[in-house]
Amino acid sequence: QVQLVESGGGLVQTGGSLRLSCAASGSIFSINAMGWYRQAPGKQRELVAAVTDGGSTNYADSVKGRFTISRDNAKNTVYLQMNNLKPEDTAVYYCAAYVGSNDYWGQGTQVTVSS
Repeated sequence: QVQLVESGGGLVQTGGSLRLSCAASGSIFSINAMGWYRQAPGKQRELVAAVTDGGSTNYADSVKGRFTISRDNAKNTVYLQMNNLKPEDTAVYYCAAYVGSNDYWGQGTQVTVSS
């Protein structure tokens, strides 16, 4: 079992920045990859960024060049640095951890970007 707790969401103006954090606990040694997803009202949940245990990353096209995912293994934490935020980035952001064929999710944190 893996428990995930997100933090760092909030309200920001267009062009601003936020950093989301996701602290993992439990069977963290078994985590293969971690990612950030988001879900806007009326839309499906989508992958924003992911990082493997080897450090490989991938991003949604809509956030490339603006968002950076990073992982601090010593703190069992994954971060999402979001710069140049746009109103279309408004969503609930979820952290996910992948362990074999299982996935675990945090409770989500709201990010709102005002125009």
